[in-house]
This record gives sequence, C-alpha cells and structure tokens, in this order.
Amino acid sequence: MARSLAAPAPRRLLRGPPFGIPRPLQGLANLVRAGIRLTWERRRLRIALIAVLIAVPLLGGGLWLLRHSSLTAVEHVRIDGLVTVHGADAGAIEAALTNAAHGMSTLAVKPAALRAAVARYPIVRSVTAHASLPHGLRIEVVEQPPVAALIINGAHTAVAADGVVLGPEYLSSALPLLNAPSTGTSTRTAAATLPMTGRSVRGSSLLGALSILGAAPERLAQTVTRVYSGPKGLTIVLRSGLAAYFGDATRAHAKWIALTRVLADPSSAGAAYIDVRLPERPAAGFPPGTVRPDASSTETESSSGSDPATAAELAAGLDTAVGGGSSANASPSSSPSTSGAGSGSSAAGEPEPAGSSTSGAGTSSTGSSGAEATSASPSSEAASSTGAESSGSSPAPGG
Repeated sequence: MARSLAAPAPRRLLRGPPFGIPRPLQGLANLVRAGIRLTWERRRLRIALIAVLIAVPLLGGGLWLLRHSSLTAVEHVRIDGLVTVHGADAGAIEAALTNAAHGMSTLAVKPAALRAAVARYPIVRSVTAHASLPHGLRIEVVEQPPVAALIINGAHTAVAADGVVLGPEYLSSALPLLNAPSTGTSTRTAAATLPMTGRSVRGSSLLGALSILGAAPERLAQTVTRVYSGPKGLTIVLRSGLAAYFGDATRAHAKWIALTRVLADPSSAGAAYIDVRLPERPAAGFPPGTVRPDASSTETESSSGSDPATAAELAAGLDTAVGGGSSANASPSSSPSTSGAGSGSSAAGEPEPAGSSTSGAGTSSTGSSGAEATSASPSSEAASSTGAESSGSSPAPGG
C-alpha cells in the first residue's frame, strides 16, 4: 500500500520578548539593564548608588527615633482662647489638653487626640495646635459661647448660637431669655425634659432665634433681654423695653446693621418699636402723644438706652464685617435731606399712615398705641401674640 510521504508543514516560530516578558515592558527592562550596566561599569556612580541605598534607611530610622525621643517631647504647653469658661470647667479643659499634649512630640502633633480630650465639653468648638521646637506646644481653643437662656417648663439651660445645649452651669443674668414651647410637663419633672448637654435643640423657631442672637454685635447683644416669636415674627426686646421686629432669621447681619443705624439717629428717640424685617427700609414706631426730637437736634441720648455714637460705630463695623450685607447704604448720622429716599412710605411701600414721619436715617416711622410700647418691656411674661402687643395697635409697616 503506497503512502504519500509529504513533508510536514513548517512550524511558525512565536516571536516575542524572552522569558515571557510582555512586549510593552520589554523596553523598560532593557532600559533598566542598561542603567545598571552603566552604573556598575563606572566606579563613582557605583559608590554613589551604594551610599544612597545605605543612607535612606538610616535617615528614615533616625527621623522615627527623633520623633519619639525625649529630644522633641512636649514639655511646655500653652493654652489660649478660654474666655467664656471659668471655674472648674476651665481647669478641667486645661488639664485634659495638657495631659493629651504631654504624650506627643513636637514633630508628631496629633490634633485628633486633642479634640478627643475635650469632646465632652460642648463649650469647645474646635482645637488647633502649633508646635515650637524643641519642646513647646501652643493650643488654641475656639469657644462657642452661650447666647441665650432656654426656658423649658420653667427649667433653664444655656444654649449656643448653633443650638447646642451647653448646660445650666453656663447660665448668667446677662443672657437673654428664650421660651421653648411648653410640653405640659409638671414643674417637678421640668428638669428632666431639658435636652442633654451636648445635644442640639429642635424647632425652626428656636434655631432661628438663636441664629439671630449669634449674629448680634457684642455690645448690642449685651442689651438684649428677651426674644420671642410674636405676630411680627421673631422679636428682640432690649433692656429699655424697645422691641425690634426681625421677622425671621434670614439676613440677620443686615437686620442688625439696620437696627444700629436707626438707634444711631437722634430722631428715633422715644420709639416704641423698630421694624427691621425689610433691612433696606427699617421703620420706627412711636406711641401716640410722644414728642419726637427733630432730626437736626443735638440731642444724642435716645430712650432706647443705646449711645448713638456706639451704635454708629457698630453700624460701620458691621458694614465692614459682612461686606455691605445690607443694601441700606445711608450713613448712620445722615440727615433727611441726604438720605430720605424712603420718606413718605412705609417699610412695605404702602402709603404712610396719618401722623407718621420719617427719621433721619431714611427710616419710616409710624405711630403705635401706648399698649404696644408697654408690651415690649422685659417684664412681659407671655410670648404669645396677646402678651406681645395689644389688639388695638396699628400694624407695623410691611406687616
């Protein structure tokens, strides 16, 4: 039986890099081999390479030892920023920060450990550390001071501007009162209804009032005695009994600017209320029978209890701080002839009621009943609309 003796087909050789190296890495491997060959053939380069390979681990280990040695251990701790905190809490916060800092090195400061050391003190908002070689560490504490005394079913506690409860130990007579909605709890269990220290209060009305108090300039905040939610919205009561209608918490800085400008104007002396719900057109209301001082009078003492010079300084400072947050650009001491663009109309642009006049800061003023001026005093107990104003008072502009 004949067989066909055909020659086998030639096998195709696989072309590729040796040792199974992928083709994209072949060029890199050749480059590395060429570099090693060049370095090894040149004596100086070889010595330099060996020196680098020895020095890198030594330097790394030496740095690690230096960071954890007594040569850079923290020994002198300075704490700044504790202004509001006094007494036992101040000592406890300083001790906690000092103990945490003594376990650190000036080359390895641990901010997280410092924050954890004072986490149980809600008065502390933030902590930053600045090392000073070889043994110094300065710790800067940023506080969140109390802005109001929250009243819940007769029990009092201090709260910060962001709503964090600071505890009864931070209460003082200088804090304005803020009533929370009653829960119907008896007086004996009122203390149990207070939010725990470090927790945040709830409710848009409470948070809005705290936000307004937090935006107040320091010197003017010291004259606030009470804040409540009434028919005109959030209302601030000053120590003299003057009521300031803020409405809501929006544009708080602009509303404080408008309030200080009206207080700085001598023509606002004797006002029963100041409406700053529209910061561009603040309005001052006077009880019937009040003799308003002339805008050009040299009298500088207003019945609101604020020094006009101080109020003018506050207005200028707030303008700079918020970058002109209010669109009311009139000077606090300007006369009606230069800043009376708003005269003849109320804060909402409606016709001005009979008997009303315009103050020198470009603010419109309306007459109000004597009952309204009386209800704005700090002695008022009720935070409801019937306790804030009488039903016979004329509506405020823009109401």
